[in-house]
Amino acid sequence: MSTPTKPNKDPKLQAHIEKVEKHDHRIEHIFHRVLHWIERAIAAATILVMVSALVLEFYNMFTTSGYLADVSNYLHHVLTIVVGLEFVRMLIDTTPASILEVLTVAITRHVILSHDDPWSNLACVACIAGLFAIRRFLIRRSELKEEMVDLD
Repeated sequence: MSTPTKPNKDPKLQAHIEKVEKHDHRIEHIFHRVLHWIERAIAAATILVMVSALVLEFYNMFTTSGYLADVSNYLHHVLTIVVGLEFVRMLIDTTPASILEVLTVAITRHVILSHDDPWSNLACVACIAGLFAIRRFLIRRSELKEEMVDLD
């Protein structure tokens, strides 16, 4: 049978524990910084791809005959670019508001482009309504623009 141990009051041990905690906190801070910069790099690469896709879209619009006759193809490409740009904004600005906006745009894109059965469209509309309800009732206004990742 083990006896409960008393907290150790040894100053050397306490100093060592504090030193280890500071070191762990420093390592955690470095990891957060590295991940933050990786997110920025992914955002920059995504912006380059989205701008290239937009330029290609405009080029095809003016050089391909009958390109605008197929509106659904055009909407598919343009709304994909919009969702990509919203994703970049979410990577750069990690607030609950930006995440909810990305989800709203992505679901809206699906409703516009898909010609599924009415139940699927109703489910998408319910999802959008749920996102608005989450924004309105579950997230305080002060938290909407507050960064979710603290780098300090």
